[in-house]
Amino acid sequence: MFRALSLFAAAALATLPVSAQQANTAITGVWLVEDGTAQVTIAPCGNQVCGRITRIIRARPGSNGRDQNNPDPALRNRPILGLSILSEMTRDGDVWRGKIYDPRGGKVYRSVVERDGTNRLSVKGCVSFICKSQTWTRVS
Repeated sequence: MFRALSLFAAAALATLPVSAQQANTAITGVWLVEDGTAQVTIAPCGNQVCGRITRIIRARPGSNGRDQNNPDPALRNRPILGLSILSEMTRDGDVWRGKIYDPRGGKVYRSVVERDGTNRLSVKGCVSFICKSQTWTRVS
């Protein structure tokens, strides 16, 4: 009888909704971008997940450390360090959907982020049906 109750309890717990905080933790952490130039910290922000550049490892040649390619002239002087590049990320099954900002080109794209094992993220930026993807590696 105890075993039957345990199985029933486990089944009941499995059907409980996962809180937004728990659902969002699957992609949280510090990630090294594919070309090794920066680290992005992904963390909950409200009911969503956001990602900021928290470390610049290797600056691009000719870069002044500012968001110089932003289409809004008022934002071109903001520092790249601390810049939010993932925004409005919400869980949709096994993926997170939202927006990604590319400071190299100054453009915002629709984004899909997906875990690829325990230490990798597949990060896609999409325009219409055309997507480019990178693999980010967990730092911590």
